[in-house]
This record gives sequence, structure tokens and C-alpha cells, in this order.
Amino acid sequence: MNDKVTAVRDVWRYEQGEMSKIEDRMVTEYPLTVILNGSEFVTLVCTPEHIKELVIGFLASEGVIRFQKEIKRFTIDESLGFVYVDLVHPETLDQKDYTKRVIGSCCGKGRHFYFQQDVKTAKTAVSQIKISPEACLALMKDMQQGSGTFQDTGGVHNAALCDTEKLLLMRTDIGRHNALDKLYGHCLLNGMSVRDKLIVFSGRISSEVLLKAAKIGVSIVISKSAPTELAIQMAEELNITAIGFVRNGSFNVYTHPERIGG
Repeated sequence: MNDKVTAVRDVWRYEQGEMSKIEDRMVTEYPLTVILNGSEFVTLVCTPEHIKELVIGFLASEGVIRFQKEIKRFTIDESLGFVYVDLVHPETLDQKDYTKRVIGSCCGKGRHFYFQQDVKTAKTAVSQIKISPEACLALMKDMQQGSGTFQDTGGVHNAALCDTEKLLLMRTDIGRHNALDKLYGHCLLNGMSVRDKLIVFSGRISSEVLLKAAKIGVSIVISKSAPTELAIQMAEELNITAIGFVRNGSFNVYTHPERIGG
């Protein structure tokens, strides 16, 4: 277990009518401030691993960059919690579209940023891949069993990039949006195609989560939890198959069920 990701504390547990002192492992929170072209851009509250993937994925999902080659310099100071990013062409960044902000571990950005930037970078899914019901259930099971941090702490979200048969990549974070940005960043840093890939996710499918999946470019999102009504509207419009409540051998398909088949 990465000792930066979790910490052990003494806690008092009540059980069967008695109090006892035990050790409990919990997930850490790490404020990470991104300095973009010399100016404070955002502070992300995150799990302190795969930091470069997180920042690259975040910048791409916000429309700041499209490719890794647009970054001239990338420096991480983990001791102070700062990342310094300089763009090759900083003059292309329209600062009025961005405001300095803190993005916490359980919520995303405000509506202003959503309307200004997110719609510009969301992609309509074009892939015609199909996945079997059995594979949907198996991928969710594999993701849940593969997260040691969740099993030890119960305090993180998991997101996995998959093909129709197996998990290819999994990332964990206290913020559900951060876990997705880490996937996106990994794909950009490694030139990984997502055209025929899908995302398996532990949290609810909010509009923010759906938009991040659209920006990554997948056509299927599979979640253990529920979707929101706005997320389903977006999934319908963006041609994304949204699947929720994957548990106990069943699930719901909310949009574009034509991708579910043998």
C-alpha cells in the first residue's frame, strides 16, 4: 500500500455494547495547486498518486490542451503541493474563460465553467462496439476486487478503462472526477486509443461524470450506482450508452441499448 495514499490512526469503535481502541486505515487528502503559465489556475483536492496523469487529464478535459505536445514544461513539487505547467503557445489561452478555483474531492466545477468550456470539448460517440450482459457484470466485479485502497479504507472512487472483455487500466482517487481525469491523462501521455473502449465506474453517473466520459471519447459508461436525469439527457444526445445499478447480477440500461448484445 502506498503510504502517501493512506494513513493509520487510532479510533474508538463501538461494537456489541462496548467501546474499544483500534487502528484504522484511512485515505489521505492532498491539495494540489496548478500554476499555469505563471498564474494560479486551480487547486485540486486529490489522492496523491498519478499526479501527472491527473493534471494532464484535467487540463485536457477543460479544453486547455488537446495533446501532450502542447505543454512546454511540466514540473511537480510534491513537498509543497504545486505543479507548474507552461504551454508552448500560452497566448492561445483565453483567461476570461477561466477563474481561479478550488475543486474539492466530492464535487466539480460551477455551472459557469460547465457552459463555457465543457460543451466545446465533449465528443459525440461514434463507436458501434457491443458488450454482452455477462461482460458488464464481470468488468464491474473485476474493478471492485482490484482496488486495494477501497478495500482497506472504503474512501475512494474507482474508474477503469476497459475493452469489451477485460480491464486495461484502473485509477483510484477520493474525487470521482479525479479518477476519470487520471484515465484521460494516461491515455494522452501514452498515445492510447479509446475509440473502442468503455469506462467502468464506482460512483453515480452525474452530468459531470458523463461529460468527462464524452471528452475522453468512450461510447459506454458502466456504473455501480445511479445516474442523474441530466446525465441521461446528455448521454442520449452524445450517443453514449449509460448503464447503472450494476450489482447482484442485474443492471439498468438508460440510453442506447443497441450496444448491449451477445
